[in-house]
Amino acid sequence: MQRLITSALCAFAALAASAAVTGSLKLENGDEMKGTIGWSAREKAYVVTKGKFEQRYKATDVAEIDIEKPAAFDGAVAQVAKGQGAAAIPVLQKIVKDYAHLQWDKIAGRYLAEAYLAADKPDDALKACRGIIDDEPSAAYRGDLAPAYWSALLRLNRRAPLEKSLEKAMKSDDRFARGAALIMLGDIAMKEGNESVDACKKALTDGYLRVVFLYKDADVAAKLQPEALYKAAHCFDKLSQSGRADFMRTELKRSYASSPWANK
Repeated sequence: MQRLITSALCAFAALAASAAVTGSLKLENGDEMKGTIGWSAREKAYVVTKGKFEQRYKATDVAEIDIEKPAAFDGAVAQVAKGQGAAAIPVLQKIVKDYAHLQWDKIAGRYLAEAYLAADKPDDALKACRGIIDDEPSAAYRGDLAPAYWSALLRLNRRAPLEKSLEKAMKSDDRFARGAALIMLGDIAMKEGNESVDACKKALTDGYLRVVFLYKDADVAAKLQPEALYKAAHCFDKLSQSGRADFMRTELKRSYASSPWANK
């Protein structure tokens, strides 16, 4: 009996790192498994429960994961977009914890870091990112969390890890990460050049305009274009090229009116 109790406690501890939520896994062999999904930190495997049946799948055997959005997520993101990030921090912290390895941890982690950055707390932003990256190193250079991680590194002048992550992003097969890395190259140029004329030109040619003209495909446009257009317009303003600045803003408001970048 004691052995059974110990086994049950171990199984519980293995799943304690994340909540068990509804979703599906698409395996590398093409099969799709639906049910209640949890993450076993001890086994580094997904646990899919359907009725009385339970099955485990190693992370290396899973091609895609699709988890239902946390109920509180949209409200928290809206608060960050409105500059009310402080109120969203506890909610986002809980999502990051409850959805460890369950898709929404990295997405919520991005907005949690952005909330900290908006509050001028880059150390807390970096800590929030590192909490995920230490467990999943690829999050430093691909996926939703990476741009917020880079922003925290830039704010703290941590150039070595920033350059390493950007290099990996540009070599990855993640198109979003490659586009986001270009935007970050523009941000680096602007910071290092103190937004001088030369800095603006470099930021445009090395980063922002490359995203504006080369990342219009549906898979990544909505996630990259608004920021690139906004920052390109800012650079053109600095260069006293009002016509081009107006063109960027018009395109931003026409195509991405609901984006927070369109309302800045």
